[in-house]
Formats: sequence, structure tokens, C-alpha cells
Amino acid sequence: MTTTEHEQDKLAERAFFSGHAASDGYNVFSGPYTLKLFRRCVELAQLKPGAAVADVGCGSGVFSRLLREHGFKTVGLDLSYSLLAVGRRKCSGLDLVAGDAERLPFPSESLDGVMLSGIVHHLPEPGRCAGEVFRVLKPGGVFVAFDPNRLNPFMYLYRDRSSPFYSSRGVTPNERPVVPKRVRSVFSNAGFRVAPSEYMSMRYRYIADSRMKFFLLLYNGIESILFGPEALKRYRVFVLSYGFKP
Repeated sequence: MTTTEHEQDKLAERAFFSGHAASDGYNVFSGPYTLKLFRRCVELAQLKPGAAVADVGCGSGVFSRLLREHGFKTVGLDLSYSLLAVGRRKCSGLDLVAGDAERLPFPSESLDGVMLSGIVHHLPEPGRCAGEVFRVLKPGGVFVAFDPNRLNPFMYLYRDRSSPFYSSRGVTPNERPVVPKRVRSVFSNAGFRVAPSEYMSMRYRYIADSRMKFFLLLYNGIESILFGPEALKRYRVFVLSYGFKP
């Protein structure tokens, strides 16, 4: 089976994340920043405990566990059988299912919220995912997505293919940092009332290329200082996109 530049290579995704399952080391953010990101996503979503929420791109279920602990009716979905097995082993009873963000296995208008856990930047054409998210949400439902921001100079230089310093170590062939304006446009075209983007600084706990460890320490030390001022927030390393189904 071949793919085009506008299709996600799902076999490559599964192979990449299966390789991380044995070490269970793909949660790249430091613990406090993982929790900070989660809390901000929940605030933006304006969902109350008891709401039915799908965590799409859940991996081993880091955010799925947090959703359940905060009282949400949670189901996690991911392409990687191996990471799902890790999640089930670490958290008994957590509802984790194998599936595709572009063909969600949920009934139409069955969910109150969808968290897109770092999945949009893995999709060369995210419109298919946006349409599926719109389908499965109830009227008034909300999506929240978080992804690396192409406007951040560090992210651009290291992870964008047009950069002379681009590195493919530690990423799948499908990954590209997102342009916030484009993400908003894609979900708006799918029918959502899309809110202005939010931006966050994040600290990473590891980098795949061991030769870059010094630069990771440098990044962690200065990124939030450089882009802390409100006037420069659009250059922070992560962008949160969200919107509501009318």
C-alpha cells in the first residue's frame, strides 16, 4: 500500500510508536508541564465532570488517566496496539481502543468533548480528522488540540523540513509543526466555531538525539523567558486550538 504526501502513513506511525512501547518513554514533557497542559485544555473545553470525552492519539494513556481521575467518562484511542497495551498494564480498567483519528469508531453525536493529544501535527491533511471530530460531537460539544508551533523558532529550526537544521531523529515521517492559523481554518471549515489560539511554553524531559542534550537544557532554560511577554506569546513552543460545535 502506498501513500501520497496528503495521506498519513499509518504503518510508519505504528512502527515508530511500537518502538517506544518497550521503554514507555514517549511522554516527552516534564511532569509539572504535562499537568499544566492538561489543566489548561480542560479549562478551555469548559467541560464538567461526567462529560463523555475521547482522548484521540492517547498513546499509553497519560491524558486519558488524567481525564478519568478528574471525573470524565473517558475513552482513549490510538493507532499503536503496543502503546495501548502499556496503558492497560499501567492503569487497570482504563478504556483504551485501537482506532484511526480519520475514521473515529464512535457513533455520531455521542461525545461531549474530544481531546486531540498531539495528533493534528501527525496528519498531512487534518481536514479528515476535523470532519470526524465534528461528526462524533454532540451539539455544543468541544474539541481541544495541542501541537508543536511552527512559529516558534526553536521548533522551526529543529523540526520543520524547510529548515537547514531539520532533524528527523525522534519523529515519524508524517510529523510537521503546525501553523496555528491553518489549524483554525481547517476546523472552521469543518463547521466549528473556533476560538483564538492559545500558546504555552513547555519543558521537555528528553530529546531523541543524544547529541542535542546540551541544546535541550539551553532551550528549557530560555524558551519561557524569551516568549513569556504577552506580546510574544504567539512564538511559544506549543499551540492549543479549540472550538465548539454549534
